[in-house]
Amino acid sequence: MEILTLNIKGMTCGGCVKSVTTVLQQLPGVTGVDVSLEQNNAAIKYDPSKVQPAQFKAAIEDAGFDVI
Repeated sequence: MEILTLNIKGMTCGGCVKSVTTVLQQLPGVTGVDVSLEQNNAAIKYDPSKVQPAQFKAAIEDAGFDVI
């Protein structure tokens, strides 16, 4: 397992945190997600043999947020 932290722009409320958490948890190989509104980031625990970081960025951007 690996952990990757991504900085996210555009989250303004708890609903945004829930949206980002949900889209990341739905990806195969993701075993944990900790999204912080205060820090504007997401720490993702994942299996690199099942999912790649580019998929995290795509999922977050599809939910309407920017990865910076």
